Amino acid sequence: MWDRVRNWLDVRIGINDLVEEEVRAYRVPKNINIFYTLGVVTIAGYLIQVITGILLLIYYVPHPDHAFQSVQGIMNKVPFGWLFRQMHVMGSNLLIGVVFAHMLTVFLMGNYKRPRELTWIVGALLLFVSVAFGFSGYLLPWTQLSYWATTVATAIPTAVPYMGDLVANVLRGGESVTGATLSRFFAFHISILPPIFLMLLGLHLFLTKRIGISGTPFGLSAEEKRPWTEYHKKNHPDGYPYYPRFFQKDLFMVMVYLAVMFFLITFAPNLFFPGDATMPADPYRTPASIRPEWYLLAPYQMLKIIPNKFLGVIIQVALFVLFLFWPFFDTEKEKNIMKRPFLRGMFLAAFALWVILMFWGRS
Repeated sequence: MWDRVRNWLDVRIGINDLVEEEVRAYRVPKNINIFYTLGVVTIAGYLIQVITGILLLIYYVPHPDHAFQSVQGIMNKVPFGWLFRQMHVMGSNLLIGVVFAHMLTVFLMGNYKRPRELTWIVGALLLFVSVAFGFSGYLLPWTQLSYWATTVATAIPTAVPYMGDLVANVLRGGESVTGATLSRFFAFHISILPPIFLMLLGLHLFLTKRIGISGTPFGLSAEEKRPWTEYHKKNHPDGYPYYPRFFQKDLFMVMVYLAVMFFLITFAPNLFFPGDATMPADPYRTPASIRPEWYLLAPYQMLKIIPNKFLGVIIQVALFVLFLFWPFFDTEKEKNIMKRPFLRGMFLAAFALWVILMFWGRS
């Protein structure tokens, strides 16, 4: 049966030739490492989010009077509903973590440099959209924690004169977090962000395939050291085929991703469900502690310790712009960060500060 289907497709679209050209004949650098699999892991993680999200969508009711009860029904009444919700919640956090790690390894290996500036920018936007996915989905269960965390987060733009109140009101659909906010976040989460993510992902894959994969900065070949003065695709004729060797690495890391997810679901099911995340939203009772998810703790804590909120917002916008357009700020030709002590020191200081702010924000 499978042979007949494959032959039918091969006659019409040349599937055997396509597989041979794009998979078996596609070569990757010799000095490639396991960190290059994080892009494929991101795609796998996103597919899991799509599948589990569709299954949850069947039973979820995006209304402030029914959202919390519908989520509790999914957890307690729908067959395997608890599993799919846990996979969606764990998967959203793991997905953001993998995208963070992917961007981090690209930075450390200097693979954002010419001619891959656009690839970096699109990847940075994918990270931003992934965080927006997490932020918009955070409110949907309509719990005490999600309601008040969203209240605090949507008030941040008000620190900006003139336009701040307008932006906050557009996000909330009014002066405060209400059912209109829930409807808007639901629309963002399932209708607006997915096509944006897919468009950016398609562009990212196109740029990666069109330009070619860059090897690690350790032991660069003479061809990789050559100045980039005109377009040419890096084919790596001295490398090894993507299939089966590197394909097996991709598959292995996807299995690791799933193993970590199910390990957390089994042994730490309440990791992302603190007490206030299991209580229905109450606009008239503020929880003792309000804090966002781990990936927003560092910027949240930075805003808390800076007395002038407008200055805090401006600093964070400036840092985002620096991150987004970093390839244009770093004009040094050397890719190997081990040979750049100043950049290495700045990175370690920034990373340490981010970790300190994150744990400080949890306290």
